[in-house]
Amino acid sequence: MQIKKDLGSGIMDRHAHHHHHSSGDEHHCCSANGACGTHSDDTVIRDPVCGMTVDPHAGKPTGEHAGRTFHFCSAGCKTKFEAEPEAYLTATDPVCGMKVDRATAEHFLRHEGHKHYFCSSGCKAKFEADPHKYEGPRPAEKPMPKGTLYTCPMHPEIVRDKPGSCPICGMALEPMGVPTGDEGPNPELVDFVRRFWVSAVLSIPLLVVTMGPMLGLPVREWIGERAAIWVELVLASPVVLWAAIPFFHRGWESILNRSPNMWTLISIGVGTAYVYSLVATLFPEIFPHQFRGHGGTVPVYFEAASVIVALVFLGQVLELKARERTGSAIRALLDLAPKTARRIAADGTETDVPLDEVHSGDRLRIRPGDSVPVDGTVLEGRSSVDEAMITGEPVPVEKAAGDALIGGTINKNGSLVMQAEKVGSETMLANIVEMVAKAQRSRAPIQGLADRVSAWFVPAVVLVAIVAFVVWSLLGPQPSMVYAIVAAVSVLIIACPCALGLATPMSIMTATGRGAHAGVLVKNAEALERFAAVDTLIVDKTGTLTEGKPKLTDVAAAEGFAEDEVLALAAALEKASEHPLAEAIVEGARDRGIRIGEARNFASVTGKGVSGQLGDRNVAIGNEALMADLGIDIRPIGNQAADLRAHGKTAMFVAADEKLAGIVAVADPIKATTAEAIRALHGRGLKIIMATGDNERTARAVAAKLGIDEIRAGVLPEGKKLLIDELHARGAKVAMAGDGVNDAPALAAADVGIAMGTGADVAMESAGITLVKGDLNGIVRARSLAEATLRNIRQNLFFAFVYNALGVPVAAGILYPVFGTLLSPMIAAAAMSLSSVSVIGNALRLRSIKL
Repeated sequence: MQIKKDLGSGIMDRHAHHHHHSSGDEHHCCSANGACGTHSDDTVIRDPVCGMTVDPHAGKPTGEHAGRTFHFCSAGCKTKFEAEPEAYLTATDPVCGMKVDRATAEHFLRHEGHKHYFCSSGCKAKFEADPHKYEGPRPAEKPMPKGTLYTCPMHPEIVRDKPGSCPICGMALEPMGVPTGDEGPNPELVDFVRRFWVSAVLSIPLLVVTMGPMLGLPVREWIGERAAIWVELVLASPVVLWAAIPFFHRGWESILNRSPNMWTLISIGVGTAYVYSLVATLFPEIFPHQFRGHGGTVPVYFEAASVIVALVFLGQVLELKARERTGSAIRALLDLAPKTARRIAADGTETDVPLDEVHSGDRLRIRPGDSVPVDGTVLEGRSSVDEAMITGEPVPVEKAAGDALIGGTINKNGSLVMQAEKVGSETMLANIVEMVAKAQRSRAPIQGLADRVSAWFVPAVVLVAIVAFVVWSLLGPQPSMVYAIVAAVSVLIIACPCALGLATPMSIMTATGRGAHAGVLVKNAEALERFAAVDTLIVDKTGTLTEGKPKLTDVAAAEGFAEDEVLALAAALEKASEHPLAEAIVEGARDRGIRIGEARNFASVTGKGVSGQLGDRNVAIGNEALMADLGIDIRPIGNQAADLRAHGKTAMFVAADEKLAGIVAVADPIKATTAEAIRALHGRGLKIIMATGDNERTARAVAAKLGIDEIRAGVLPEGKKLLIDELHARGAKVAMAGDGVNDAPALAAADVGIAMGTGADVAMESAGITLVKGDLNGIVRARSLAEATLRNIRQNLFFAFVYNALGVPVAAGILYPVFGTLLSPMIAAAAMSLSSVSVIGNALRLRSIKL
């Protein structure tokens, strides 16, 4: 029979189904419905490295390998292919397992940073419906970078230069730093999945042999009691002697390192059950009559050892998959950045290049619907940009020439040309990802409670198991020694403190990822825990409560002058000034369409104002002192100026030819979101104190509008730190929010520093929490996140403590005198795994909390 090839999947199959194209050409498919075949006249041409579709007539790079021509989206992808072509020829369909030709795959999908190729639309649809079902082991696409350090997810203080196990808890060490997004699956998860399936497949017939008589299947009668015991030995040995090797290795290390943990208990429990059963099988005659059951045979517990291993592996696999899902927050952030950018060359030609080939200073085209590739500035065009993925704010932001763009945000409707400024690890997105990665590995103070409990808990459990063994062997019914071993093994298994170890890290990892998507970046777990307990919030006025950029608010004309004339005089004079208030006046005049003239003989009078000539007119703008120096009477509109200042505005007098022309007033407007945010913070029990370097009149005006509890005006940078020290002396738990270099000392001194992401880098370095969007709503979201996380951790610790407190005495046999039943080691193992799953499930609820 002729071997035929599926054009879509690249699979050779002797039994291929044929389908005829309308042109009469015969094609062959791997599936009966023909869905997977791509016809010769419309075959997809795909870059085998990145998966992008490529137009073969667009002048893109090409390459040859094994007699085939391959097309690439960029020179970078071609270089990667030529370096290792065999790695990019085929991929495995995650649904059916068939090999797919990467260069011609019609069905392709990215999911959580990974590329997936499918042999048919049917397989792709199945994957899209339930991706986690089919996300099994994938070959790693690249080795870890040289110099990668590894750390324990439970004990971040453990850092090694190569993979291995944690000397404290025995967990596999994970690579530190920011994941690349295509680093492949967790090798521990791949290994544990394989060991779990071996354990499960061998444990099921083992249970049938052991428990069959209870279910009406007289298996042991069919094959004989002695033969049944040997069958149990054959089935259990691969599970205990091969699959459970990681457990015994970790248990032995825990003993050597004098750090007893869950693996100590598991390895002792499983080892005891297996060794006892092995000796009972090989040398039954050495056991005294107290050990013998019906028929003179010694009862064995191979099924307990085997099923315990399978159940522990099940719990471990669920835990590792859950930990991977907490890492999906980082992968989702990484996926915000596009894989390529459209670069505009000096001659105006445009080409798509991989993101790692974009350099600072490059001009890039961003089309409607495209993600912004890197941080930079708009050069041409107008559009609205959705920044919700970075800031948590749902309303798109209008962008025009001169406006800043953040990599990872989405261009909505217009075409933009931007200049790249921050690329690679310098972008805001890269910094966010790095901060989230560090926070997920940090430890909250509350975790110390779990660590302290674990330190004495394991020795106490071993002691309880010994006591249970002694009591049952002396006082239990016959065969008392068998009962004694069952009780001791059950105690060791059910008391495994894995749920205790997971309680805090799972919540922290999930919460930091959720916060990142809402624009709340948590530097470490301690900041999150402390912020939940804060009762006083200090806020800066400028840039935190207000926009931080003064704007023209009022123009008033004196008798004989028009408002536009007053503003034109003020703007012409201030155009030569570098003062922030001068810029606000000039911008205000431009916004009103007023033509601004050129002033001559500009002079600045320190502390009073400025003067100059506009045409043949002498013009001055400044305060009462300047007007007094010029001999100008300000009484006609002096009350108006006082009223403006009472509302927190800076009022300046304008004079022309020694006559009062009018007043211009400038203010730093309060952010639209501030009032609502302060109400929400008050509702969460926070006292708000405004500490500002501005004058008291302006500060009081702002505080009155917003309902702020206390103000401290005219405060210098060191004054903010002294205020925090004063509040600490009163017993207050203080959070400080600020955005400037001058706020850095106070941010560091506070229990929790909160940096506005629009501010200075040094402020962000000093803070425990950074808000990507610089307004108080971010603080409300951070408070919600902190409270929900601490509540979740306490729930997890409750589950773990109560479970162990109840489980150990039950396993020891405290209920036997009343109900006549003893807990099976298998049920103990199932209950132990269930406690871990309940903690994981509870922690993952944080992914869906509303902030």
